[in-house]
Amino acid sequence: MTDTNAPAAKVEGTPRRSGGRAARTAARAAKLPRDMRPIKAGMSGGRYNPLTDEDVARIHEAALTALEEIGLVDAPQSGVDYMVKAGAIMGDDGRLRFPRAVVMGMLELAQKDLTLKARDPKYDLNLSGTRVHYGTAGAAVHMVDVHGRKYRESTLQDLHDAAKIVQQMDNIHFLQRPMVARDITDNREMDLNTIYGACSGTTKHVGTSFTEPDFVEDCLEMLHMIAGGEDKWRERPFVSNSNCFVVPPMKFATESCEVMEKCITGGMPVLLLSAGQAGATAPAPIAGAIVQAVAECLAGVVYVNSIAPGHPAVFGTWPFVSDLRTGAMSGGSGEQALLTAGCAQMHRFYGLPGGAAAGIADAKLPDMQAGWEQMASNVMAGLSGLNMVYEAAGMHASLLGFCLESLVLGDDLLGQAQRCVRGIEVTDDTLGLETMRDVCLTGPGHYLGSEQTLGVMQTEYVYPATADRTSPKEWEEKGKPDLLLNATVRKEEILSKPSDATFDPVADAAIRERFKIHLQS
Repeated sequence: MTDTNAPAAKVEGTPRRSGGRAARTAARAAKLPRDMRPIKAGMSGGRYNPLTDEDVARIHEAALTALEEIGLVDAPQSGVDYMVKAGAIMGDDGRLRFPRAVVMGMLELAQKDLTLKARDPKYDLNLSGTRVHYGTAGAAVHMVDVHGRKYRESTLQDLHDAAKIVQQMDNIHFLQRPMVARDITDNREMDLNTIYGACSGTTKHVGTSFTEPDFVEDCLEMLHMIAGGEDKWRERPFVSNSNCFVVPPMKFATESCEVMEKCITGGMPVLLLSAGQAGATAPAPIAGAIVQAVAECLAGVVYVNSIAPGHPAVFGTWPFVSDLRTGAMSGGSGEQALLTAGCAQMHRFYGLPGGAAAGIADAKLPDMQAGWEQMASNVMAGLSGLNMVYEAAGMHASLLGFCLESLVLGDDLLGQAQRCVRGIEVTDDTLGLETMRDVCLTGPGHYLGSEQTLGVMQTEYVYPATADRTSPKEWEEKGKPDLLLNATVRKEEILSKPSDATFDPVADAAIRERFKIHLQS
């Protein structure tokens, strides 16, 4: 990200003022190597803790009690068999209960230092510790037309376009399917085309869901073809299954569990997603909503590891918030930001790779309301050390609408959020006493041209790519550029070019011969 109005950077190996203003501007415009950029995927958060250590322990104990005394119902018989063999107890009331020792034992088996693979290894996501990654997610059924100020149904082309944009966004690290291809009415074809549309648009990690268990086998076959064989797929499974394995409160989603079992057999990582809504399908108090989500996801940990110990799984506590005046979802609220940050603390407590939702706007358009709603929860999620921040960009109308311009604007927003995650480095050099002496005692009385200022200009400061930082005078001289128009221009520029993720022509032809692909070749 660059800003041509920023101070000049010193270019290594050249005099500070060499080449004049044009050369300095060109140097600033050139991207730094990935390892030198001020922000990057997987920086560690964890500095923000909305819960005390005592709070975390009490939530943990309450979740264990809920699993022992309330349990869950409606697992498929195959799942019941796996979990009972692992030590769960089936009650006469049909509810499966989980003794504490069983839960704690399965936590020991669960994979802790998980890396989600991407088709391009440079986009792999290391989920160890408090490393933070931002990406999309959701099942929006509408697209936002920002200039017509209206909504329309989402299509497969929209999904592919979103993937192409994510591929070019430095600060959006993965693509989980953000919208439903409403123009494909056959569910099997929709599942297959969702994978095709996403993977042909980005080489970053992709998340998706499956409508029915019977569709998983065909989807895995397509993934084997994209990867170049089943063995290569199993070495680098670049797509994960976003699985709503529970229907809150405290019920297994039978078909989704059957999907999950097939995904595990097929070597696909799973996101164990519990998405209760506080005040509706989860307790209204924030602490209670976290308890239920933790309990349900702990049941998922038992489920997964009773099938395949150590199988890659993300602890997906995704409780949402209701506006209790109406019962409507309020994803852009301060309560949502707190819920997500509290869940991140629980992931850290268990040492599990975790994910939750942030960045949701209740606003219908990318306006000021959307800005504060998206920023608050994204910053708090990152500061709390959430490994996977889902729905971080593009989502409007409380998950009902998705906006491609918001993806572009979200890249800037998430850049600033990640700068907060990076924090403040305190060293002898950054304390700056020697520079202060030089400037104040023998120097010009300002820091604008100091070696220290020029040295950190690109490695410590983050500049927006689309947002405007000009003065009112410069803004007027430039024709009063509009933020949404700028985002649309950048969007159209990206979409006018072929995707970096385009499949090999031979592989693509084979996929199209085997499956009905709705995107034009």
